[in-house]
Amino acid sequence: MSNADELKRQAAAKALELVEPGMRLGLGTGSTATHFVALLGERVAQGLQVIGVPTSERTRAQAESLAIPLADLDTLQTLDLTVDGTDEFDPALRLIKGGGGALLREKIVAAASNRMVVITDSSKAVQTLGKFPLPVEVNRFGVEATRHLIARESALAGSSGEIRLRKEASGAPFVTDGGHYIFDCAFGIIPAPEDLAARLTAIPGVVEHGLFLGLASAVISAGAQGVTVYGSLV
Repeated sequence: MSNADELKRQAAAKALELVEPGMRLGLGTGSTATHFVALLGERVAQGLQVIGVPTSERTRAQAESLAIPLADLDTLQTLDLTVDGTDEFDPALRLIKGGGGALLREKIVAAASNRMVVITDSSKAVQTLGKFPLPVEVNRFGVEATRHLIARESALAGSSGEIRLRKEASGAPFVTDGGHYIFDCAFGIIPAPEDLAARLTAIPGVVEHGLFLGLASAVISAGAQGVTVYGSLV
């Protein structure tokens, strides 16, 4: 296991301490969330009874392989806790997510949860969001018109940079679990996340964006000096 993977596993292990029998859990997507699901699977094998809602088909497949009981969010409606990773977080616990392409389902699940706890390694901490390109999930109809509107509205919020369509290694456009495309917006800096979020949401072709604002109650960050908790785990 690489040093980065070990740090991610440490953060995941800390989050696992929050899980209690009978909980309804949102299961995140990405390299750090994978560690949490793996550790949760070990606890389930030892008798822990929980039920999970995966945020992607990739996470669903992993959870099913570990015999973690799953349910549909429409059935549960509300969740006790979601544990997910992040691509960036700032001191106000604002996040950029969506590097793994699951931002829409991740945000739906997070919004349906009483608590969202983020697990990550210390390299994801930033003072100002935008170092990681902001993913914006869009409808496939009128995609270039939507790109134009994203550029215009982002500039009005003080953010500009290359807006590129995410592609597979084959060169074909990346398609999300919901059947949409993703633009990765290399803004470099996002001085007004709330303004940008509101402007992106107002664009008809935008399905969802990767700014997660006011959703995380805590960030568990593992680094060379150990595990640091930002926010509250209660």
